[in-house]
Amino acid sequence: MVTFPNAKINLGLHITEKRADGYHNIESVFVPVPINDALEITKNKTNKTNFSSAGIKIPSDGKPNLVERAFSIVQSKYQIPNVDIELLKKIPIGAGLGGGSADAAACILSFNKLFDLQLSEKELLSLAGQLGADCAFFIKNKIMYVEGIGDRFTDLELDLSKYHFVVVYPNIHVSTAEAYKHVSPKTPSNNIRDILAKPIETWKHELKNDFENSVFKQHPKIEKVKQHLYESGAIYASMSGSGSTVFGIFKNVPEADFESLGKNWNFSL
Repeated sequence: MVTFPNAKINLGLHITEKRADGYHNIESVFVPVPINDALEITKNKTNKTNFSSAGIKIPSDGKPNLVERAFSIVQSKYQIPNVDIELLKKIPIGAGLGGGSADAAACILSFNKLFDLQLSEKELLSLAGQLGADCAFFIKNKIMYVEGIGDRFTDLELDLSKYHFVVVYPNIHVSTAEAYKHVSPKTPSNNIRDILAKPIETWKHELKNDFENSVFKQHPKIEKVKQHLYESGAIYASMSGSGSTVFGIFKNVPEADFESLGKNWNFSL
């Protein structure tokens, strides 16, 4: 079975509170975007599950990666047989795009179909939630308003189909844990849902990503990418998540060349 896990971007990101357990509560809107990995899972008849990857190198700390953990969680609960998992990694890592979580969620969905587990959405969300805060989002994989540690989702009606997106990865790895060390949680003056309900031309001045100030200080190149997007005609531009990816929303396909900024993707939703 072959699937193509997709990335996400954040429209706004407020860090509202540091919790007693050390995690942070956030407010954001997650938007799926057509930047994809490729994942192939096949049954095997051996006593071992095999994982291999190509493309962007996945950092190793000696522990199972999210894809391997996804298999272990499903196998331990539903006794599925061993498989071969091949991942072509194209979504940048440490980029604020959620690529690892997307791959893990795609594994869970694939196991459900491949072995006819007939799991409900609630059961799929529960499995994904064990792997990381935003993994469950990729089970739903549609525009969602997000709260909590990134694990509470509410449907949001937001039509972005008439706009053109440019997403730029400036080849900088930003550690989410490190990014959190340099922000001060605060209660936002405006709810992101209320901001998004206003004309898109107002977003530039109202829709903020709380990570930007600290990340831009550490990596000025990322701020320059955002400035370039605005200079090229974007009606809104922002860093996604804790960075380093930056995206711009345009009314029309921009004529500017973004190759000098880093790896980039152009698309409409």
